[in-house]
Amino acid sequence: MPDSAAIDRSRVLAPQIVDWAIALVLAAALELQLALRDDGIAWVNAVTALALTLPLRWRRTAPLAVVLSYAGAAFAQELAGGALFHGDPPPLPALLAGVAAFYSLGAYAPTDRVAATGAIAGLAGIWASVLASGDIDVPSLVFPTGLLVAAPWLAGRAQSARGQREAALHELTAQMRREQEQRERLAVGDERARIARELHDVVAHSVGVMVVQAQGARNVLDRDPERAREALRSIEDTGRDALADVRRALGVLREPDGGAALAPQPGVEDLDALVDQARGTGLDVEVEVEGASRPLPTGVGLSAYRIVQEALTNTIKHAGAARVTIAIRYGERELGLEITDDGSQRGAGDGAGQGLVGMRERVALYGGELSAGPRRAGGFSVRARIPIQA
Repeated sequence: MPDSAAIDRSRVLAPQIVDWAIALVLAAALELQLALRDDGIAWVNAVTALALTLPLRWRRTAPLAVVLSYAGAAFAQELAGGALFHGDPPPLPALLAGVAAFYSLGAYAPTDRVAATGAIAGLAGIWASVLASGDIDVPSLVFPTGLLVAAPWLAGRAQSARGQREAALHELTAQMRREQEQRERLAVGDERARIARELHDVVAHSVGVMVVQAQGARNVLDRDPERAREALRSIEDTGRDALADVRRALGVLREPDGGAALAPQPGVEDLDALVDQARGTGLDVEVEVEGASRPLPTGVGLSAYRIVQEALTNTIKHAGAARVTIAIRYGERELGLEITDDGSQRGAGDGAGQGLVGMRERVALYGGELSAGPRRAGGFSVRARIPIQA
């Protein structure tokens, strides 16, 4: 497989190879046609034929010089006794070289002024060669003006304008993509900071519970060892969950917020209140539970609550839906969530997409998966799978 550097070099060399091919083919064809004609001074025809065609090699990088060289060569060959344009019609390779030169001037000139100046100067040189030939009539002046200069030059200017529009559109697209990526990065940072603050509250609450349980175990250790052992087992479970949340929190960016609430965060068991709030807005919400409901690690329950909360908020704000179904599936090793609506329109949170970004961050924190998008039957769905670590 060729490496990327070789591919880039081939793309850079390709236009040069094409221009060399055009110049050499036209030069060979013109020399051959002039050799078969017995008209004018042979060496003058040979030299001016090369001056007309070979500069096309630089038609992209120096289009003004190519046009001036063409017009100057045409004028010089008439003064020196050549016969390039004496024939009827003129040699086709010579005409094609002129078409290529003036098209390149229109297409590759760096500014409009250079393009216009080159067209005028080139046309003046062509007319000067006609005057020098002595064959002065209206067709001999109109023919080079329209076919050799005006038409190719205008086609080149049209191509240049199209290229400029495409470049501007490409730049605008790239700028919009950069702005979208920046908004997404900011949204991810904000959501990670929020997750870290919430996990801080979870851990702080768990540690507070452990302290209270430890105090209770100490108080009953002598007179009721069994109760003390139950308290110690509860401390062990709570500590294990808190430790897992601490490990996750270490991987999340956290911003200083002036203090934590030290309050338990909501979980799956608090979804009833969230559903009641949604129903208060006129939304028909149905909750389906599959599997045996059981206590979840605090962080997992919090993430599930926030995902459902964000999905309901987006539905109320953007979907125009009348009915929402929330499916909660308790698996052996994972918690599944599916929130579907029957709306006809959808937005992903706010304009920057923070809603779905926040959901993905929460699910990714536990190594889960999230998908969201329109449904074939209409409406929108959000599906999440959150692993539950024992």
